[in-house]
Amino acid sequence: MEEIKLIAFDADDTLWMNEYHYRKAELEFCEKMQKYTSAKTANELLLKREKQNLPLLGYGSKPFIISLIETAIEISNGEISTKEILELIEIGKETIGQPIELMPDVENVLSMLSLKFPLILATKGDLKEQESKIERSGLEKYFTSVEILSEKSSESYRRIIQKHSIKPENFLMVGNSFKSDILPVLEIGGNAIYIPSEIIWAHEIAQEIEHPRLKRADRLSVDLFV
Repeated sequence: MEEIKLIAFDADDTLWMNEYHYRKAELEFCEKMQKYTSAKTANELLLKREKQNLPLLGYGSKPFIISLIETAIEISNGEISTKEILELIEIGKETIGQPIELMPDVENVLSMLSLKFPLILATKGDLKEQESKIERSGLEKYFTSVEILSEKSSESYRRIIQKHSIKPENFLMVGNSFKSDILPVLEIGGNAIYIPSEIIWAHEIAQEIEHPRLKRADRLSVDLFV
């Protein structure tokens, strides 16, 4: 930690629960689609549609709702009723505005670290949705800045590093997604702490590697930053 000058934290499923709400919505969607196809097929088609929509619509609840409706129309061959579509919209809306449930020890860790390091929040998704989560979490006071990104890539992390006038080896990223939070940071010469979440979105799964600048942990704790 002697060389670290800036620590960034992912938000969803690193600081608070998030993917659980989407998994619940997916299960409800698949249950409703069983009048047209199997739950397995419905889930596979939904994931495929979400992947297709990502480049254009990005991340968050609103693109998820659109994917639910488009997939349902595809599965039903256009026979789905207006009533059923409205029910799918309500399922999607339930992922928005849920009470923020912090991960264990999060506030203690941020409180301790903020006394020694500048901390930033680096998250991706819909601007309004993420701003609302951050405000409701009560954690914004620990961060010197908040970066809401459309995508997490090597280039987006380079921009963060340049913005804060540090070198890659002075940067530490903490997150739950190997694809978004870990690999891009390691690629540019930064450091990372990987804390896998119990539930991970299929599109965030990536081949995991070992690396001298990578630390793995089961949970967030102050001991990780000693």
